[in-house]
Amino acid sequence: MGMHCLVDHHVLNVGVSPVAQRSHRRFAIGPTRPLCLFTRKYRLAMMSRVIDLRSDTLTVPDEGMRRAMAEAPVGDDVYSEDPTVNALQERVAAMFGKQAALFVPSGTQGNQICLALHATTGDEVIAESGAHIFHYENAATSVVARAQIHAVASDAGEMPLERVRSAIRPRAYYYPRTAVIAVENSHNRHGGTVLSTSYLRELHALAQDQGLPIHCDGARIWNAMVSTGESPLTYGEIFTTMSVCLSKGLGAPVGSLILGTQEHIERARRWRKMLGGGMRQVGVLAAAGLYALENILPLLPHDHRRARMFAERLAGIERVGIDTARVQTNVVVFTVSGMDDTTFMAACLSRGLRIATISPGRMRAVFYHQITDEDVSTCVGIIAEVLA
Repeated sequence: MGMHCLVDHHVLNVGVSPVAQRSHRRFAIGPTRPLCLFTRKYRLAMMSRVIDLRSDTLTVPDEGMRRAMAEAPVGDDVYSEDPTVNALQERVAAMFGKQAALFVPSGTQGNQICLALHATTGDEVIAESGAHIFHYENAATSVVARAQIHAVASDAGEMPLERVRSAIRPRAYYYPRTAVIAVENSHNRHGGTVLSTSYLRELHALAQDQGLPIHCDGARIWNAMVSTGESPLTYGEIFTTMSVCLSKGLGAPVGSLILGTQEHIERARRWRKMLGGGMRQVGVLAAAGLYALENILPLLPHDHRRARMFAERLAGIERVGIDTARVQTNVVVFTVSGMDDTTFMAACLSRGLRIATISPGRMRAVFYHQITDEDVSTCVGIIAEVLA
């Protein structure tokens, strides 16, 4: 009697290459093909892996993180009674020398709550023209804080101080009120560039002179710390409020924290509730953050090393344009000539590399702890083959 083995398309489509993903159907291996479950072709497809460099948000919890999440003591965080959340908030606040911290579901919510702590109707936020709060948060500042953003261009994320000073509005009733200066460190659209401590101290002095707070979008502040070797306390001294992310290079599945004074955090708690960010037994997520600080944060230097390795090898490919001096953290931005974005990305994907643009004509590759040295070599080889 022959063997019939059904292969479900759901099985073929989990974590495999596009070769397997094209098999989105059920098929039978009939009596003349008794090999169960797959022919050699399909077994090889199942073993293949797509390397995904679109973002460091693509990390998945490792076994230790999952265990920490499963075993976390929990309570109701809306009542401030979740012990794991409280432990995370206290730890991160202490790291940066801040009075208090608040766990929020996302970096966007963290940024927008912080801006709303400083700005209100008719106010203005000074921010770099490539900032995440300007490009990727759905104009939320105009809805939440009811303020507008005054964008200041820069070369690599450090807004020239004279332009910042010029952007501060005169105190006249017909101008918007300048309420806060916002920075992003490291800076995503500039390719993971780091704002120097000397620059930040000068910006802080300017802000102090003008009576303005500074907010830091610290989605990748951990990478900036690794790159500069600065203590988190240094950043805590410079920034009035901060939003720091757990779900990028640190590898947690969800969450950011707002940092500031006790008064900031009490007001932020009201904003979080208003925006639907109050969660109950959220210690299962906070536990991932605590685990990441202990186990994943020490791995970030390897992400930076692999980004530099990738960039240096790309620089040797004729049709790639890249400024290796801008590769300062875990992000690599480059261009390719003679091929449009869609064609290049599709050709890479067909060979097992998923990559995306950061803006038209500019590719971004982001490295995280689940990308290996071997993956780097494989990705460079794929790009070289596509552009050959």
